[in-house]
Amino acid sequence: MARPVNAATLAKRVAQGAGREKADLVITNVRLLDLVTGSLAKTDIAICGDTIVGTYGSYSGERTIDGRGRFAVPGFIDTHLHVESSLVTPFEFDRCVLPHGVTTAICDPHEMANVIGTAAFDYFLACANETIMDLRINLSSCVPATPFETSGAQIEAADLIRYRDHAKVIGLAEFMNFPGVINGDPACLAKLEAFSTHHIDGHAPLLRGLGLNAYIAAGIRTEHEATTLDEALEKIRKGMTILIREGSVSKDLHALSALLTIQTSPFLALCTDDRNPLDIAEEGHLDFMIRTLIALGCDPLAVYRAASLTAAQAFGLTDRGIIAPGKRADIVLLDDLEGCEVSEVVSAGRLVNDALFATRGSVPPVGLDSVKLQSVAAADFRVEASSDSIPVIGVMPGKIITEYLHASLPREGGETLVDLKQDIIKVAVIARHGINSNIGLGFVKGFGLKRGAIASSVGHDSHNICVVGASDADMATAVNRLRNIRGGFVVVSEGEVRAELALPIAGLMSDKRYEDVRDALYPLRDAAKGLGVTLQEPFLQVAFLPLPVIPHLKITDRGLFDVDRMELVAL
Repeated sequence: MARPVNAATLAKRVAQGAGREKADLVITNVRLLDLVTGSLAKTDIAICGDTIVGTYGSYSGERTIDGRGRFAVPGFIDTHLHVESSLVTPFEFDRCVLPHGVTTAICDPHEMANVIGTAAFDYFLACANETIMDLRINLSSCVPATPFETSGAQIEAADLIRYRDHAKVIGLAEFMNFPGVINGDPACLAKLEAFSTHHIDGHAPLLRGLGLNAYIAAGIRTEHEATTLDEALEKIRKGMTILIREGSVSKDLHALSALLTIQTSPFLALCTDDRNPLDIAEEGHLDFMIRTLIALGCDPLAVYRAASLTAAQAFGLTDRGIIAPGKRADIVLLDDLEGCEVSEVVSAGRLVNDALFATRGSVPPVGLDSVKLQSVAAADFRVEASSDSIPVIGVMPGKIITEYLHASLPREGGETLVDLKQDIIKVAVIARHGINSNIGLGFVKGFGLKRGAIASSVGHDSHNICVVGASDADMATAVNRLRNIRGGFVVVSEGEVRAELALPIAGLMSDKRYEDVRDALYPLRDAAKGLGVTLQEPFLQVAFLPLPVIPHLKITDRGLFDVDRMELVAL
């Protein structure tokens, strides 16, 4: 996937690499991590334009960066993420994450695509042409994810083909409809056929055995939904590359760390999937994953391979992933190798700083009026009493997988009520795309919430409004406030808004700086804890309750949904 190079540029690279001419840039006196042997070598790194032309030698340059004996490693590659889940625009994501050493990010604009359709591709590709990091796009394969929810758009194979050969497009993003693949659904096969010569990303939680064989046989090569050692091992043995994930909600790093060795590192890469600015500020990004894996006992060579070389090879980015002549000059300088303390970053031969970010062009925001719903009232959240034992969604902290529980709940006046003693509150999903006025109702266990309500217009994957609460009136107030601020997060108790964050871009992203978003998340988190919430990341946990492709029990605007059976469930 390297770009064509003219003879004049090649001649310049050759002359600078041979030392006959001064290099455009030389990083002197570094300790280069050899991703082949794991050894450290004192060397200069010579760069011509955006390309490395010399290592393991001494060079003179038109410009120099004093390495001061720091460690040099290849730029990190986040192999799967949704920029929208960072709650900021691609430009602010670039400014937030690149200083953490992430020089390449492979993005699936699936969230925005479910709201505004292919206009999301246009927006992200325009942004990718301006960002300093190399932002690559995998085209969203499942919009909507299932027919059991109301999405803002529908994208078919013909829509995807128009973007297939764009220079920033790698291939097809996470193919979530694995039952459709296994059963030969014609629409699924049409998309797979259209991208059979491109990379196709996987998404098949808990899939094993012959079903997994069928899924991989369709040309799907990577997987970020493996959550146990056995599952991940079976998938790499069958030829997949496992993307170890550590996001704000889905945290699989500890469970899979024992699998990452020097022997297995060619089959394991890293991704964040969904990570918000608060976690990035407090912990980091891929740099956090690297230092954590090493602290858990993984060999640094294996970890840095996974963070760069394996990632590049898995996604066909043959021009990067290792510090070597002919490769893209994406270089991270570290003060501490095992602690992954990022000191400076070079992206395509440019030192990353505020002046570099100031050179970017701009792209106007889209989807500013995507929250389309009528006002709701407390009565809209009334659950009519039915059977003695009703289905309840069981939240699992740190997982987007949920349990399918049953519980007996109190009743009054023909209505089923919440039961705070059992930690069971209401959950509702309200359609917000202006297509219908659906409201799906249910109950959820595990938030710890004792009063009030939390509402979000981020509701994977169709991004209808999801609200949880102990009070019907507060649930209504929270939803109506989201309508007024064009989407975001809201915490309400006793009829008052306690904290909020507006996300007016498709109801998913802020138009503010990432620092402003980060700072707004602190009072939101505190307000949620003030309601009794015990979850570390309650807002993204709310956002994943409507995700009807992750087992076991979820909820959409059409009601409770049994993911294992792929059918709606009566309350």
